[in-house]
Amino acid sequence: MKATTTFMSLIAIAAIAFASCKKKHDMDAMGVKNINYPAAYIVNGESSTISVIKLSNNTLSDSITLMRSGSNMIMWPHHIYHHQNADMHHMTIGVPGMDLSGGHTGGMPGMKGRVVVMDAVKGTVLKNFEVPTMNHNAVYSPDGSEIWTSLMDMAGKVLVYDATTYTLKNTINVGMEPAEVTFSADGSKAYVCNGMDNTVSVINPSTKAIITTINVDMNPVGAWPSSIGKMFIDNEDGQSISVIDVATNINVATIMLNFKPGYAAYNSATNELWVSNATDGKVAYYMDMGANTWMKHGEFATGADAHAIAFYGNYSYVTNQGANTVSVINTTTHAKVKDIPVGKKPNGIVFKF
Repeated sequence: MKATTTFMSLIAIAAIAFASCKKKHDMDAMGVKNINYPAAYIVNGESSTISVIKLSNNTLSDSITLMRSGSNMIMWPHHIYHHQNADMHHMTIGVPGMDLSGGHTGGMPGMKGRVVVMDAVKGTVLKNFEVPTMNHNAVYSPDGSEIWTSLMDMAGKVLVYDATTYTLKNTINVGMEPAEVTFSADGSKAYVCNGMDNTVSVINPSTKAIITTINVDMNPVGAWPSSIGKMFIDNEDGQSISVIDVATNINVATIMLNFKPGYAAYNSATNELWVSNATDGKVAYYMDMGANTWMKHGEFATGADAHAIAFYGNYSYVTNQGANTVSVINTTTHAKVKDIPVGKKPNGIVFKF
């Protein structure tokens, strides 16, 4: 009897193991991941994929395919944002449907955009819906209840969707050909860069009312938040950074670069403003010398068409659209640690912890 019992136990264990393996195989076949570790997600525009970098060892750990067929096709995904609470990790991706790596103007008439919502742990698409014209990004509101996206049209608009039902809640009229929509670090204001107007619209996230419109340099693309109460606007054609004070809504400084900026990111640990030099494949860094006067302190090479910049601990991650890599930089020494090959034309980057 004991031998029979042992034999039956072994059969039961084998059955459980088989079922577990089959479940894992089925999940893999469906594209379900298990990204249960701190990671960086990089959107590869031309490949329509997301590369996943494990932050503990700075290695490429996974890849998520975004391409779909038919009317739900995801082509040229652009920027990515993350929101988490106790129950979930979600990401939003703006899908303009065309290559914006060479600049942010000249969209095709009638071109539609898309918003993609993903489960960041499983790597699965939760929602994929069309918007009336091409869009630059899609971002969660600070409380996670809404998804905001801009329409890159002459009659510029920001659309606000319910983050649970994905129904349209609000339409906000802004300037001509708006690009990135972002929020200040404290969540008190939303910012939209109007490329054709050379302005930035400042919006009350609660009431959806325009607070003010601020003049900046030529062809602003994104207003990037910081921990020091400033928004840094990269002006592509002006080859400059405008510095907006969040409290006063005043453009307090213009940093002349003499190159086309791809992105601006403030590192509070070193009190440096990093700006990617898309033309020369470099990142330049600046410091506030007082009285809103910013001085360049140095630069370093990353890769062709340097773009997005994100900080994590002692490292910075820079996407290089022309090199198809992500450069890992030591933020103290400004030395490159390594280049990580990813998909074609990597653009937006976001972290999940």
